[in-house]
Amino acid sequence: MSIHFSVLAKCRELRQLYLFNNRLTGSIPQAIGNLSKLEQLYLGGNQLTGEIPREISHLLSLKILSFRSNNLTASIPSAIFNISSLQYIGLTYNSLSGTLPMDMCYSLPKLRGLYLSGNQLSGKIPTSLGKCGRLEEISLSFNEFMGSIPRGIGSLSVLEVLYLGSNNLEGEIPQTLFNLSSLRNFELGSNNLGGILPADMCYSLPRLQVINLSQNQLKGEIPPSLSNCGELQVLGLSINEFIGRIPSGIGNLSGIEKIYLGGNNLMGSIPSSFGNLSALKTLYLAKNKIQGNIPKELGHLSELQYLSLASNILTGSVPEAIFNISNLQFIVLADNHLSGNLPSSIGTSLPQLEELLIGGNYLSGIIPASISNITKLTRLDLSYNLLTGFVPKDLGNLRSLQHLGFGNNQLSGEYSTSELGFLTSLSNCKFLRNLWIQDNPLKGTLPNSLGNLSLSLESINASACQFKGVIPAGIGNLTNLIELGLGDNDLTGMIPTTLGQLKKLQRLYIAGNRIHGSVPNGIGHLANLVYLFLSSNQLSGLVPSSLWSLNRLLVVNLSSNFLTGDLPVEVGSMKTITKLDLSQNQFSGHIPSTMGQLGGLVELSLSKNRLQGPIPREFGNLLSLESLDLSWNNLSGAIPRSLEALVSLKYLNVSFNKLEGEIPDKGPFANFTTESFISNADFVEHRFQIIECEKDASGQSRNATSFLLKCILIPVVAAMVFVAFVVLIRRRRSKSKAPAQVNSFHLGKLRRISHQELIYATNYFGEDNMIGTGSLGMVHRGVLSDGSIVAVKIISSCSILNFKALVLEYMPNGSLEKWLYSHNYCLNLVQRLNIMIDVASALEYLHHDFSVNPVVHCDLKPNNVLLDEEMVARLGDFWNFKIVDGNRVHGANKNLRNHWVHGTSYGIMMMETFARKKPTDEMFGGEVTLRSWVESLAGRVMEVVDGNLVRREDQHFGIKESCLRSIMALALECTTESPRDRIDMKEVVVRLKKIRIKLLVILIQDYSFLHKLIL
Repeated sequence: MSIHFSVLAKCRELRQLYLFNNRLTGSIPQAIGNLSKLEQLYLGGNQLTGEIPREISHLLSLKILSFRSNNLTASIPSAIFNISSLQYIGLTYNSLSGTLPMDMCYSLPKLRGLYLSGNQLSGKIPTSLGKCGRLEEISLSFNEFMGSIPRGIGSLSVLEVLYLGSNNLEGEIPQTLFNLSSLRNFELGSNNLGGILPADMCYSLPRLQVINLSQNQLKGEIPPSLSNCGELQVLGLSINEFIGRIPSGIGNLSGIEKIYLGGNNLMGSIPSSFGNLSALKTLYLAKNKIQGNIPKELGHLSELQYLSLASNILTGSVPEAIFNISNLQFIVLADNHLSGNLPSSIGTSLPQLEELLIGGNYLSGIIPASISNITKLTRLDLSYNLLTGFVPKDLGNLRSLQHLGFGNNQLSGEYSTSELGFLTSLSNCKFLRNLWIQDNPLKGTLPNSLGNLSLSLESINASACQFKGVIPAGIGNLTNLIELGLGDNDLTGMIPTTLGQLKKLQRLYIAGNRIHGSVPNGIGHLANLVYLFLSSNQLSGLVPSSLWSLNRLLVVNLSSNFLTGDLPVEVGSMKTITKLDLSQNQFSGHIPSTMGQLGGLVELSLSKNRLQGPIPREFGNLLSLESLDLSWNNLSGAIPRSLEALVSLKYLNVSFNKLEGEIPDKGPFANFTTESFISNADFVEHRFQIIECEKDASGQSRNATSFLLKCILIPVVAAMVFVAFVVLIRRRRSKSKAPAQVNSFHLGKLRRISHQELIYATNYFGEDNMIGTGSLGMVHRGVLSDGSIVAVKIISSCSILNFKALVLEYMPNGSLEKWLYSHNYCLNLVQRLNIMIDVASALEYLHHDFSVNPVVHCDLKPNNVLLDEEMVARLGDFWNFKIVDGNRVHGANKNLRNHWVHGTSYGIMMMETFARKKPTDEMFGGEVTLRSWVESLAGRVMEVVDGNLVRREDQHFGIKESCLRSIMALALECTTESPRDRIDMKEVVVRLKKIRIKLLVILIQDYSFLHKLIL
């Protein structure tokens, strides 16, 4: 229904027009401007479209204008702001755009309410707002305003409501706003505001009820003066950069109902005074660094509905009194260090509970059977704990359940039956969407009733549960499944053909079982499939041709099966594929040239098959390729020169084939070693010459020669392992810098070196050539017969009969320790940061990529960080290492394995590098360590770091100081007392690189600094 003014136009005396909350459509008639005596115009809550007619500015008696909640577009006519009688302008929740006139308040002396939230208004907030002296409420939130908040708003002495949230405002909050004594609601959340809050912020805000400054960039400590806001009901400071402790005085705000302090860097403990907040309904302290126990006083908060303390460093058990707060609807305690048991009565005193999320802790004991009585539960997650015992068989009583997760515990199935009763009971949970039970010794078989689970089910992760038996055919009934994980079990039988009914499936993980038979044709019709893992089974036969035509696949792993047949040309249809592993099968025939069309391919492995014919020259089009393994086939012909264009290629293995001809030597091939090409027909010797050991001058017997092979070859192989580490952590400092021409040990040409040559190279191991002593012996500088400069590390006597040595690349710039503590050398800020990134990258490789089990360097210190001529850091003394046995790490502790290795020693070395103070410095002793000293001065980083790095008078001092603060904060995270809380090396590398980018952006602008940068 639209507005018809044929009748209204005659109502010249009309003063009030109320048409709100109807279903009016169309545009606002221009004729409305003829109602010259109109004082109140309400058209809100309709479906009006189009522009606001300019003719409204003719209504010179208008006091109230309300068009809220319509679909009005375009800009607000500026003439409206000239109606001097206006008291209220309400245009919220439309699609209005444009800017507000900067002088809008010069003609609105009576304006009391300005409501423009929920539009698309942009530009700056008019500075003239301070001229609307009678303004009581300003609502401009959910727009696109930018710039700073006008200081003049602080002069509006009767202002009660200020809503400026969800815009793009920046700068500091004007101090004048904290003097608005009438202010009740103060909402500036979701902007880019910075600065610190004034220490006395609540002294002049006696009526404040709501303050929301969340999702900004505020810094400093939370002012203790908040306790003076005696009428405060809502405190929102979450997702900022606040530090320090939570003021205990907040516990005196007896009327407060909601506290949001999550997503900051708050430390210390939760004040026990919070137990006095009898009206509190929401307590959100998640994602901080809060330590200590959860105060038992929180159990006094009888009105509490929402409790979130997740992602902190809380320890101890959860006070049982918390589980007796009958009004609680949400308990979120995940990702802490909490221990103890869940109370057996948990299901009797939480009738309103909807979410119980306590994953990622150290909880032990059993899952109480009474948990099945919390019938309003929608989300239950107990994953990543140390829980044992049986899974309660009555979980099906939780009829509202949407998410169930208890993966990565030590839970078991029922001993009385091989089937899992709890899975059968879950068929009563008709709203279930996620079922995550992975990494538990549940054993038993998957029941046929699995197919009776909720049709809403989207994700099942039941990997590594020691399941036996077959995959139930009924699983095909779960037609809304997006993810199915049954990998790493002991499942047998065949893949059910009914899986082809799961048309929404995106992830299928059935790897690591004993499944046999063929790959069902139906899998080739899962058009939404993105990840397919069927590796390490006993599958045989042909791969369905339709599988190769699935155009959304990113990762396919069919390795370690018995699949046969030729690879079809249709393989080239998988345009989105990034990783393809078909290794260890029985594929035969030629590699299809269409594989060269897979432009996004990053990893390709076809090794250990029966492939023959040439390597397609079209592989030269795979410009994203980083890893290519074609080893252990029957490939013939030459390696195509087109592969020299694969600039991203880091790993190549074509060994154990029948290849011949010359090995390409350009592009990535310059970095590949003999191992990439061994055992082929006729080209390895042409490229990689093997020089036999020379006979000793006195003439050695065959026994001596045999002994030399044992004594020299083994160390050289060890050196090759070391070199592999070095090559993988090398990186170029700049894309524009040409590779340095170095007369150094050529990493790509590994060869045997005789004892005699080493004698000549080192001038008979003379003292003049000795450059140091390591953990295993002396190190000498040497020049080989081809001019290569090497470092020779002797690990035995120099006698030829028991001589052993490692021949390594020579590092001309010595160690990091030399550069830190020698008066003749100096490292700038960027160089130190580059070095720490190099070391972290090496450690990341040791943790994640070198082996199944992490390798631990046991002597990480500046003296073992070596620098080449370009100041690229290399990690030395690799013979002092340990390999962590992953099989001895169980349960939740598996997650610690990458956190305990290296974290502390790396963090300490980072502190030493930037502070230029050794951990053994005389200033440290007793309870004072390098780490505790750095932590105690966390807010005064300039008192910690080397005075040569930055000075206060330097250009860009603020940014440099910020970078140093971030570096030291990261070092502290690496050295936390709890291994579980130590940051992973992958994250260390990412964060250091972000700091470097921030630093280089400002330094590169200063041309005088360019010559100091090693990019």
